[in-house]
Amino acid sequence: MSGFSESRQALRALLAGQRCVMPASVFDATSARIAEALGFESVMLAGSVASLAVLGAPDLIVLTLSELAEQVHRICRATQLPLLVDADHGYGNALNVMRTVQELEDAGVSALSIEDTVLPRTYGEAAPSLTSIEEGVGKMRAALAARRDRALIIAGRTSALAITSTDDAVARAKAYEAAGVDAMFLVGARSRTQLEAVASAIRIPLIVGGAAGELADTNYLAAQRVRVRIPPHQPFMAAVQAVHATLSAMRQGVPPVPESLASPELMKRVTCDGDYGRWTRDFLGGSS
Repeated sequence: MSGFSESRQALRALLAGQRCVMPASVFDATSARIAEALGFESVMLAGSVASLAVLGAPDLIVLTLSELAEQVHRICRATQLPLLVDADHGYGNALNVMRTVQELEDAGVSALSIEDTVLPRTYGEAAPSLTSIEEGVGKMRAALAARRDRALIIAGRTSALAITSTDDAVARAKAYEAAGVDAMFLVGARSRTQLEAVASAIRIPLIVGGAAGELADTNYLAAQRVRVRIPPHQPFMAAVQAVHATLSAMRQGVPPVPESLASPELMKRVTCDGDYGRWTRDFLGGSS
């Protein structure tokens, strides 16, 4: 647990700083190790990416909490980087949120977000909707009550900027801040006016997802107290394309292009081959 606490403290230091950082979007142990080797300061597992990686299914809230926690554990075991996790709606009501926090904390996350979207989508619902602010506050309070390591970061998340209105987003951000969340995760901001309205209404750090256009300026985001900008989840799509191209070539009897394959040296780095070789020599009395 001490290692996890150190990662959480490192992420808290980033939130307390003046920069806006972009975590690497990862989906398994190997992608997390690649991010660490490239010098990223943190990594992110999105709910949509977890569903794709674990189930090969779209982001329709069919992934279970236990499946998410298992994938989180695999990632946290492979890297010392802080891991941010999209915990969706907490997999149910406020009591389910408590269980979600406990499981993900044990798995090693440094930060998790709980959102106020009604999930999974209800029967006959034509578009996404939000819970009441009161229910959202209950979930945030439950999440905070469930954590045992005070260094674990709980972020409130809302898509109100895209679903309802800026005023509603401000009201929700203020209510979740008052409940005690450590950061506010905004999804769906389309303009600087929207972002500035929320930023000026609360004092806690901001996390922004889907920032594009005039919101893509990292220096501007930092000035608005945005400390984390969630990137597009392109690494998983790139991995799918690479596997598809390689298997397609093999199916056609064509050797894969060597340049498209990881080198033996890279494979050794991302699998910690040197460590396993040393352990083999030290503990099995044989050669690596």
